[in-house]
Amino acid sequence: MTPDPGLASWLQLSLSPGLGASTLRRLLSQFGLPEAVLARKRSELASFIAPAALDALDSSRVGEMVSRALEWVAEPDHWIVTLGDATYPRALLEIADPPPLLYAHGKAHFLQQPAIAVVGSRNASAQGETNAEQFARSLSNAGLTIVSGLALGIDAAAHRGGLAGAASTIAVLGTGIDIVYPSRNAELAAEISRVGLLVSEFPLGTPAAAQNFPRRNRLISGLGRGCLVVEAALASGSLITARTAADQGRDVFAIPGSIHSPLSKGCHALIKTGAKLVESADDVLSELSGFQPSGYAHTAQSSSAPSTGLLAVMGHDPVDVDSLCARAGLTAEQVAAELLRLELDGRVAALPGGLYQRLEKAHRA
Repeated sequence: MTPDPGLASWLQLSLSPGLGASTLRRLLSQFGLPEAVLARKRSELASFIAPAALDALDSSRVGEMVSRALEWVAEPDHWIVTLGDATYPRALLEIADPPPLLYAHGKAHFLQQPAIAVVGSRNASAQGETNAEQFARSLSNAGLTIVSGLALGIDAAAHRGGLAGAASTIAVLGTGIDIVYPSRNAELAAEISRVGLLVSEFPLGTPAAAQNFPRRNRLISGLGRGCLVVEAALASGSLITARTAADQGRDVFAIPGSIHSPLSKGCHALIKTGAKLVESADDVLSELSGFQPSGYAHTAQSSSAPSTGLLAVMGHDPVDVDSLCARAGLTAEQVAAELLRLELDGRVAALPGGLYQRLEKAHRA
């Protein structure tokens, strides 16, 4: 990909404080490409740009930011994609507020590939993370690039699944492209930059700020042909992404869960309002035009072998030791020993509050 020859002009407009994306698009509509905008007399631009933003347009600070961005994009696998580029993602041209430019690090061709958003809770359950990773891997192997937000929990699991599949993953950041947030995902972000793609609309050096994350969510949903919500509480930011996806005309999918789990409430609310209930990746693929169910993309389902021992009485909801003792007719010491064995075998996860939950091992149907 060759940078736009007028990239410095795009950067000058986009990096000027107070000159937002909507104003920039109005200027482009009125005057043409950024070089033509900047060639106009400042008095001509005054009816479009606030006085403070107009003063900042030619400031040394903006000039320094432009120089820094041009130095950054000169590095290998660094890209700045503008609305004027043929390589700008077509999917984002369909949304109401497409960013004038995108900073990207990694394999930029993924911006042109069919994709699906996979989102969910930062405080995910072990089963939720397993579901996210398995769904994402199956969908990636079916040809859909996995788009998520690099958060802890479901997002990170979705990215890992995408990386394990054929179509990789895109992480949309709520910070500048040169900042990894949360820092715990630094290794994952580095791997995505090598074989997937990191994307941000925010200028270099933009720190993590609460107001930026809801804004980036429209890009997560906008890049995808649909949005899959794995786990979400009722007050989850994932529901914002799902509703934005619906507003953008994307399909919304949700994985149901226990009626007792707070992390299932958001998914159930989405299903009640029209999201498609899915139990396998094939359920998602069957709803998307151009993709056929694979016949093997069932994920995180129960083994056909019957459960025995403590698993047989554990059920699928979180449960405490006392309840397990009563169900199994065992002492607390016996239950604790069996839970430890099952936990080491990856069949049970310990949850906050002294609860335990059964984990289903994925299999191929």
